[in-house]
Amino acid sequence: MSDVKKIATRDSYGNMLAELGAQHEDIVVLDADLAAATKTGIFKKAYPKRFIDCGIAESNMIGVAAGLAAAGKVPFASSFAMFAAGRAYEQVRNSVGYPHLNVKIGATHAGISVGEDGATHQCNEDIALMRTIPGMVVINPSDDVEAKAAVRAAYEHNGPVYLRFGRLAVPVINDRPDYKFELGKGVVLREGKDVAVIATGLPVNNCLKAAEKLAKDGIDAKIINIHTIKPLDKELVIAAAEECGKVVTVEEHSVIGGLGSAVCDVLSEKVPTQVMKIGINDVYGESGPAAELLVKYGLDTDSIYERIKKFM
Repeated sequence: MSDVKKIATRDSYGNMLAELGAQHEDIVVLDADLAAATKTGIFKKAYPKRFIDCGIAESNMIGVAAGLAAAGKVPFASSFAMFAAGRAYEQVRNSVGYPHLNVKIGATHAGISVGEDGATHQCNEDIALMRTIPGMVVINPSDDVEAKAAVRAAYEHNGPVYLRFGRLAVPVINDRPDYKFELGKGVVLREGKDVAVIATGLPVNNCLKAAEKLAKDGIDAKIINIHTIKPLDKELVIAAAEECGKVVTVEEHSVIGGLGSAVCDVLSEKVPTQVMKIGINDVYGESGPAAELLVKYGLDTDSIYERIKKFM
C-alpha cells in the first residue's frame, strides 16, 4: 500500500483556503501564532492583507472573527483543536454561536494522532463540545478530497462551522469521479448486510480495510463515512441499522459525546439497535509516534477488525 497517496487534512485546509481566497475577497483568515502548523501560512503568503495573526490569544482571535463576521466578512479562525474548541470554548459559544455569526473554525491537530505532542494537545473532546452549541455545524473529513470539499461547503454555508483536521498524513480514498460532498449527508463506501460500520475522519480508511478482512470470515460489513456529524444524516443511520441489525461506530475521539453518541441518540429513539462504539475510552492520550498510538488505542485496521469480529 506504499503507493497510495497520503496527505494530511491540515494541508488540504491550507491549500483550499488559498484557492477560495482567489475567488472570494470577503474571506479573512486568522491564526494564533501557528500558521506554519495549521497551514494557513499558504493563505498568508498569497493574501497577506487578509491574514491576521492574533498571537497566542485564541479566545481573542474568536472575538475578532466574530467582529469580522458581523461586518460582513467570512472569517476562518484557525488553531489546534485543543485551543480552538477547548481554550476558546466560551468565546465560540457566546460570541459566535449565540448570535449565530458566520464564523468558520479551522481546528487542526485533532485526536490521538497528534502523536508526540502528548495528552495536553491530543484533543479527543472537541466534537462533543462543538455538538452542544446550538446551530453549530460539525465536520470531520476523512481525506484530502473530502477536506477540500468541506472547506468550500463551509464557506458557502451561512452560519458557524467547526472543521476538524488532522496532523497525520492519511490515504486519499475519495478520489473518484462520482464523489459528492453534501453537508449533512453520509457516504456509503461499501455495501453490506451483516453489520453497519459508521465511521468518521482518520479511521474511515482503516474500516474499509477491516471490512476486507471481515469478508474473508464471511462477515459482510457495510461501511458508511459520516463527514458531517452535525447535522447527522439520520435517515442513512436509521436505514443502515434496519438493514444490518447491528451497528459499530468508529472515531478518533472520545466514545463520550462524539459520533457514537450522536448515532445512539438517533437509534435509541427511532430504531433501538445494538451498538458498539470504538474510540478513545474515557482516558487521556500520551506522547508517542502516531502510528503506535493508533494501535495502542485500538484504531488501526487489525484492532477494528478484531473488535467487530468479536462483536458479531
